[in-house]
Amino acid sequence: MTKLVINPSKKQSKINKEIYGHFSEHLGRCIYEGIYVGEDSQIPNKNGMRTDVVEALKHIRIPVLRWPGGCFADEYHWKDGIGPKETRKKMINTHWGGVVEDNSFGTHEFFELCEQLDCEAYVNGNLGSGTVQEMSEWVEYITFEGVSPMADLRKKNGHEKPWKLDFFGVGNENWGCGGNMNPDFYANEYRRYQTYVRNYHPDYPIHKVCCGANVDDYEWTSEVLKTTHNHCLKELHGNMDGLSLHYYVHPEGWEIKGSATDFDDKVWYKSLNKALFMETLIERHGHIMDEYDP
Repeated sequence: MTKLVINPSKKQSKINKEIYGHFSEHLGRCIYEGIYVGEDSQIPNKNGMRTDVVEALKHIRIPVLRWPGGCFADEYHWKDGIGPKETRKKMINTHWGGVVEDNSFGTHEFFELCEQLDCEAYVNGNLGSGTVQEMSEWVEYITFEGVSPMADLRKKNGHEKPWKLDFFGVGNENWGCGGNMNPDFYANEYRRYQTYVRNYHPDYPIHKVCCGANVDDYEWTSEVLKTTHNHCLKELHGNMDGLSLHYYVHPEGWEIKGSATDFDDKVWYKSLNKALFMETLIERHGHIMDEYDP
């Protein structure tokens, strides 16, 4: 008889909790109605967040939550989502359904959600259609504690103390919905934008995330890293803390996504098989990364 013995005291590696992070994009009913219903809703809520959804998310112990996208991030202008809700600009969500968004869920609401979930915050900045100043001022608004225009504006809007920002994505899917950029062009934009994503708290550094490749586009990874490290002062090589990788598992293909709840064993095993490709992607992109940061 074969025996399998588990020795809990012998640990060979550590799984970072952030691997199990989650993603909250303005997509369908994910934000409005799904997470956020507003303070005056008849649906039970705490400061606008649905209590049933928050409790469910607490149960699975979300370690980190990303917002506002996804593709939505590169058309989101954060100043439209602060201040009195009745004066916030309405916008068309051109990526997901062409619906009208009233911006009642913005920066303050996102950090309220993170506080209720007791999770790390991951904000994705707008590089595709935004400006360096816009991105820089958002980081200042969120994290700066002293006297400054953006810190004063945050206080005016009702939040005296800054929030802790754990991760900041400098653009998203910029090879596609984030601007249809070539890798060298994006990399130069990344270098410029990230320069002004300031770490105002040395004890709580913001981890900057660069837009990585679409699935197995190894050329993107190679060209982006080549450009970000070219003629870069040695002490500035730390301008990137992470490189995102975009891979979705669709058992029947991108156009036929199927049901999230109604599927048979065949579809289940096909999904698992496709998920295993992630290991190959990490290994191959990792080899390229090692050339610049072993």
